Amino acid sequence: MLNKTTKESQWDFIIEPSGGPLSIGVREIFRYRDLLFLFVKRDLIAVYKQTILGPIWYFIQPILTTITFAVIFGNLAGISTDGVPQILFYLAGVTIWNYFNETFTQTSKTFIDNAQIFGKVYFPRLVLPLSKVLSNLAKFFIQLGLFLVVLVIYVLLGKDVHPNYFMLFTPILVLMMGGLGLGFGLISSSLTVKYRDLTFLITFGVQLLMYATPVIYPLNSISENYQLLLWLNPLTSIIEFFKYAYLGSGLVSYFWLTYSLLFTISLLILGAMIFNKVEKSFIDTV
Repeated sequence: MLNKTTKESQWDFIIEPSGGPLSIGVREIFRYRDLLFLFVKRDLIAVYKQTILGPIWYFIQPILTTITFAVIFGNLAGISTDGVPQILFYLAGVTIWNYFNETFTQTSKTFIDNAQIFGKVYFPRLVLPLSKVLSNLAKFFIQLGLFLVVLVIYVLLGKDVHPNYFMLFTPILVLMMGGLGLGFGLISSSLTVKYRDLTFLITFGVQLLMYATPVIYPLNSISENYQLLLWLNPLTSIIEFFKYAYLGSGLVSYFWLTYSLLFTISLLILGAMIFNKVEKSFIDTV
């Protein structure tokens, strides 16, 4: 009879349950880093592989969205852009918002879209939502490049735009945006395993959330009675800080930015706990 040690020595790799609800398995994710970057490459290339314009869609989407906002909200509705040229104002909001929006919506479908893969082969489940964060990060920097080109053109034309040293906070703002998208996505993906109709609510809810975030309007144009409600939205301080850094227009509050940071950390912890709990038994549900 073989003892336990002899039996275990027959295997090159042993899969064991995670140590607890907060066990993220960083070492294990690092071991599967090649798979992580493979998923990132797939997300960046496969989406537009059979399209005519290909990667150009990375630029077309924010451009068309910006023009639409400028026509509807800027010209027809007459919503103020706080003295900033409309194209720049809306493009700034769209650029930073898209990163959160796409990260959230894509990670919220982790379990449903990948049920067949999860049922056939083992790898750390967090690899897939993390791949969405990284692939969307690459898209964000591509679109940020477009925004910077437009910004430089307006500066050279002498428009009332004042980029400043707050641009150095960009990495922190982007990390927080990605963290919020990942945190909400982990919780949503865990809930949609059992409640499929939540996928429709998420799509609708994200659209409503955009209107509760100063993407298409400056925060200082809102009555002070309602500004507090908007500040409670953790996305508000990030977007306002981003606009102030690149446009010189917006409300900067270190208090509310700290609130957003703490909210992001708490959300990621909660999301990891729920995700780790659901991943152990979700295959029996889907």
